[in-house]
Amino acid sequence: MKFIKKVTKLTLFLPLVCLVLVLLLNLIKDPGFFKIAVNNGVLYGRLIDILNRGSEIAILAIGQTLVVAASAGTDISVGSVMSISACFCCMLLAGFGVSSTETLRMPMIVGIIAGILLGGICGVFNGTLVAKLKIQPMIATLILFTAARAIGLLFCNNQITYIRYNPYKYLGNFIPGCPIPTSIFVTVFVIAVVAVLLKKTALGLYIQSVGINNRAARLLGINSDRICFLCYVICGLCAGIAGIVSSSRIYSADSNNIGLYYELDAILAVALGGNSLGGGKFNLYGSIVGAYTIQAINTTLLAMGVSTDQAPVVKAIIVVAIVTVQSPVFRSWISRPNRQKPVEKEAVRV
Repeated sequence: MKFIKKVTKLTLFLPLVCLVLVLLLNLIKDPGFFKIAVNNGVLYGRLIDILNRGSEIAILAIGQTLVVAASAGTDISVGSVMSISACFCCMLLAGFGVSSTETLRMPMIVGIIAGILLGGICGVFNGTLVAKLKIQPMIATLILFTAARAIGLLFCNNQITYIRYNPYKYLGNFIPGCPIPTSIFVTVFVIAVVAVLLKKTALGLYIQSVGINNRAARLLGINSDRICFLCYVICGLCAGIAGIVSSSRIYSADSNNIGLYYELDAILAVALGGNSLGGGKFNLYGSIVGAYTIQAINTTLLAMGVSTDQAPVVKAIIVVAIVTVQSPVFRSWISRPNRQKPVEKEAVRV
C-alpha cells in the first residue's frame, strides 16, 4: 500500500494514466490498434503515427513549459513562428519568387539553420517585450501571432514554395534504410539537449525561482529578466525546429497552414502534463506526455471515424475530463480518507 501511495503521488502518474486510458479506448473500435508492421522497410502503425505526428507539438511543449514556468504567461505566437521559419528556410533554398525547385540555391543545412535561427530571433523579440518592457506575455506574443504568417507570405512571394529535393524530405519523413520516422529522433534530440541544460546547470532552479517569486529571486542575486528572456529565446528556437520538421513533412512552405492552431495544443499539453499555468515549478516530461496525449486523442477520433466537424467537440469533452481528473481540488478530494460530511453540532445556548 505504501508503494501504491508513493506511485500515485508522482507528478507523472496522472498524465501517464490519462494517456494509457486514451490509448486503451482504441481497443473498443480496433483490436489491432497497437499492431506495428514493417512495410517497404519502414514502421507503420497507429502508435508510430502518434509518435511521428505528435513530434511538432512535443517540441513546442518543451519551449512553452519554460515560458509558462518563468513568466506565468503563455507564448501564443509559436504556431506562427513555425510558419515564418519554414517559409524563410524554403525561400533561401529555392530563391525568392520561385514556386517549385528540384535544385537548391544554397546548401540545405544553411537554409535549415537559418530557419531555426529566425525562430530564435522571434523569441528574442518576444523576450524583449516581456522581460525588458514588462508587457504581458499574451499581449506581447500577439504581435507575432498576427504578423508572422503575413511576413512568411512575403518571403514566399504570396505563394506555396515547394522544395522537391529528396534529402529535404528526410527530416519530416524517413531516412533511407532507417525504419523509424526521423521526426522522432529530432524530438528525442531536443528533449535531451533541454533536459541536460536544465539538470546539469542551474537554469532549471533559476526558472522555478523566478516563476515562484520574481522579487525574491532578484533579492537572491538572480537576474530575473535574463532568465525570462532566455526562456522565450529557447521557445522560439523550439518553434523554429518544429516549423522545419513540419515543412519537411510536406516538402513545402505553406504559410497559412503550417503550425495552424498548434499554439493552443502546446499550451494544452503543458496543462495536461500537470503543470500550473501560474508559473513556478514545472515538469518537462509531463508536458511531453501531454503533447502525445493530444495526438493520441486526434488519432483515436480518426480511427473511430469521427467527422472533422464533430471532432473538436469530442476532443473538448475528453480534454475537460482529463483536466478535471488532474485538478488539485479533485486530487485532494480523492485523497481524503473520509469524504463523509461531518455531523453538525448543535449550538449551545448560553
